[in-house]
Amino acid sequence: MQDSDVIVIGSGIGGLCAAGLLARYGKRVIVCESHTIPGGAAHNFRRRGFEFDSGPSFYCDLTDAQSLNPLKQVLDVLGESLEAIRYDPLGHYHFPEGTFAVYSNTELYRQEVAKITLKGATELEQFTHRLLPLYEAMKGIPSLALRADWQMFPVLLRHYLPSLWKMLPHLSLVRASVGDVMNATVQDSWVRRLIDLECFLLSGLKAHGTIAPEVAFMLGERSRAGVEYPIGGSGAIVNALVRGLERWGGKLLLGCHIEQILVGAGKVVGVRLGKKDKGTRGGGDTGNDISASSILKAPIVISNASIWDTYTKLLHPEELPASYRQAALATPAVDSFMHLHLGIRADGLENLTGHHVVVHDSSEDITTPGNTCMISIPSVWDATLAPKGHHVVHAYTLEHYAGWERNEEYEQKKQQKAETLYRALEKIIPDLRQRIVLELIGTPLTHAYYLRRYQGSYGPAIAAGKGMFPGPHTPIQGLYRVGDSTMPGIGVPAVAASGILCANTLVHPQQTTQLLC
Repeated sequence: MQDSDVIVIGSGIGGLCAAGLLARYGKRVIVCESHTIPGGAAHNFRRRGFEFDSGPSFYCDLTDAQSLNPLKQVLDVLGESLEAIRYDPLGHYHFPEGTFAVYSNTELYRQEVAKITLKGATELEQFTHRLLPLYEAMKGIPSLALRADWQMFPVLLRHYLPSLWKMLPHLSLVRASVGDVMNATVQDSWVRRLIDLECFLLSGLKAHGTIAPEVAFMLGERSRAGVEYPIGGSGAIVNALVRGLERWGGKLLLGCHIEQILVGAGKVVGVRLGKKDKGTRGGGDTGNDISASSILKAPIVISNASIWDTYTKLLHPEELPASYRQAALATPAVDSFMHLHLGIRADGLENLTGHHVVVHDSSEDITTPGNTCMISIPSVWDATLAPKGHHVVHAYTLEHYAGWERNEEYEQKKQQKAETLYRALEKIIPDLRQRIVLELIGTPLTHAYYLRRYQGSYGPAIAAGKGMFPGPHTPIQGLYRVGDSTMPGIGVPAVAASGILCANTLVHPQQTTQLLC
């Protein structure tokens, strides 16, 4: 007896996208989430009337009917939609050399850069024009059509041949790094630093480590569709995916920790629960009392846990080929982060904007922990996220996991490490500290604990040309993976696309074609 057709471990965006699509395809799906809140790194949480995003805060193309955003395409086929607020400029960059607005419109953006370096602005335009034709070719192939097996090729040839022809002149860019394009078009040192920054914000790596299609897609989408913030924050996205999952008969189990993936004769047979789940959401009946069972059976298991957590915590070492396991666990990881969540008084801040990136020191690498600080103030767009007369603030910066311990010095170290975030925020709101009514400081240990993330990491740091992301497949029959350690990029579109690729690979291409019609 099978409890379901598919078990998904983790309710991050990748896991929910895969689960929702598979439910839409008619599969019996159960999603098991250790936390009592769904969403993984994209979940939100409430404290004293303030609603905080835990991770992503920057979104593009959430409402357009012709959206190229993989997340929006999944929501569409699940019958779900979001309400969002569009804004421009999309943010401000604060360098020691000056502050400027970042506009969706490429010409307005170029004019802002020209205020700092005229020659660099011209070179930035050449850089952008080199990448945009690749975006024009890519946008003709919807993410929802993609899969991760050989059957993708006949699908592309049969339905998207014109777009493939458009891509032929730009094939060299598909495997190139952004650094390769930058070297050919940009000499200005400050603009090269700017490109490094934008790549870092997108992938966690600088230009020479980021693949060109990532940035081509980002530049094209933000100029074509602009940027938006979902009403209700990242939690609204997660809730929409959960509603879509449930609409098509899928189940979400919260507080349901998976202790082990069960393997027999080289193939998946189910999972063992580490503790009884604390809450169940969803329709349909699996045929037994899940809350009373320590084992769930299914022929397919999809892990939304990281590559390191999947292969060290959920499987026994002998269940994977030794060389494969060794190579997988040697995958370099993006550092973790320090997080600062604040509730502040909003009086006198009527002209405040929502997104800021502060680089403290030009002589330091932008990836040096504490040097580059990202700031989001989403209550600028959605006032319901904070009590009346207040704002929510989320600031974060890279931080190494090594050296952190929950000892008698932990609280002092938290305050010390948060200082760089406070200094960044004071460039935006000089009297910030006098406005604080709620302070929450998160460390790499916080991230690792609440999200069960290996060293609090946001995913692999596989540089362009230095290795391939593994995709959804594993050596174990019936075991698949989704999330930030399967696809390039650490953002929401990348993990949503990973869920699409995995789900589509598990069904006949004709089923996917029917959704696209």
